[in-house]
Amino acid sequence: MIIDFSKYSSVRIGQSFEVQVLEELCQFDGILIGGANNLLVSSKPKNIAVLGKKFDYIEILDQNEKGYFLEIGCASKAINIYNFAKKNNLKGFEFLRNIPGTLGGILKMNAGLKDENISKNLLSIRIFDKEILKQDIAFDYRFNPIVQIMFSAKFFLEYGFDTNKDELLKNARKNQPKGASFGSVFKNPPQDHAGRLIEAVGLKGFSKNDAMFSDEHANFLINKKHASFDDAMYLINLAKTRVFEQFGINLEEEVVII
Repeated sequence: MIIDFSKYSSVRIGQSFEVQVLEELCQFDGILIGGANNLLVSSKPKNIAVLGKKFDYIEILDQNEKGYFLEIGCASKAINIYNFAKKNNLKGFEFLRNIPGTLGGILKMNAGLKDENISKNLLSIRIFDKEILKQDIAFDYRFNPIVQIMFSAKFFLEYGFDTNKDELLKNARKNQPKGASFGSVFKNPPQDHAGRLIEAVGLKGFSKNDAMFSDEHANFLINKKHASFDDAMYLINLAKTRVFEQFGINLEEEVVII
């Protein structure tokens, strides 16, 4: 299939490329993408694939007096997982209301909000030839070491959808900048915030053509209209250089660049 990344990706940067659709468990020598919500695509990306509709499902494996055992395909959208949990009075996925993309990308980034993350209620992840238990995966902040394609995952969620947490997490993103963006460009360094550092080196609101570090939150890169890959990379590299020169801190990208 053909995907136009200037329309498909959340930052609206990229060209049209042929993308392979994976309809079965298989091995793939390339890069798997989901909803392209934290993706910056160059003019010459590597081999790209997406999961087919077969991997868009939520299955109840079992339930007991405490909660549900679920298997979820990695092509499932975050909002659909959130809605399923809310409908069935399950807690632990309240944060997915505000996380864009599909389960595969969310697992790959160990994405979360506040003190929540996707690996918290995880049991295992299915790759091509085996199932990997959570205890054998060295998750870290916005990090999942699995390099193979993830096709599905199993979770256990207890009863008790948390309406207070749901409201709190919903409001946590109300003040984030609007417009085409990745969300956060960089991971927060230990005991600090990337946005503070970028602002401190004078780059809040700074533009390169139509790419701009938001004047509301410096760790958001906004595509004002027709930003290019090169425009975005210029800002990313400039921020890394200035922050290192002034603070000795190496900013690490949260956005995936292919």
